[in-house]
Amino acid sequence: MITLVTGGARSGKSRYAQDQALAISQQPVYVATAKIWDEDFAQRICRHQAERGANWTNYEEELYVSRLPLAGHTVVIDCVTLWLTNFFALHDYDTDKALVSLQTEVDALQQQEGHFFIVTNEIGMGVHAETAIGRKFTDLQGWANQYIARVADTVVLMVSGIPVVIKKREL
Repeated sequence: MITLVTGGARSGKSRYAQDQALAISQQPVYVATAKIWDEDFAQRICRHQAERGANWTNYEEELYVSRLPLAGHTVVIDCVTLWLTNFFALHDYDTDKALVSLQTEVDALQQQEGHFFIVTNEIGMGVHAETAIGRKFTDLQGWANQYIARVADTVVLMVSGIPVVIKKREL
């Protein structure tokens, strides 16, 4: 089962996904898709792990999330924006290849037992990117979000900390 949690920066999407995972499982899994590029970011990750607490299993995986031992667990994957950035760079900024890589990973997650809360940033609610590569990435993020929303069982839009369910597939 996949729940996509989308919204703007600081809209409460990560907190919501974590709270939902804890409501389902006493031992959820958290997958950070970030690539640690400096000491400040490494400290931020450590702080977030400490805030989540000892009952979480934490993984840092920048690309191949579906290869982690996630089957049968309740999992928060945070976030698509960073995950997609990693695929975009891996494929020399080729949007088609990056999108296929992400879709392949999401499809592999769908084949696993478990509940996956996938967190993403909503695109198109802010200013337009100033650079060509930024506009290219905005397009890529929009396509990725649409794909995940289409295959997800539930889609939640966070608005100022308030969850608005915009899709709910009855099971």
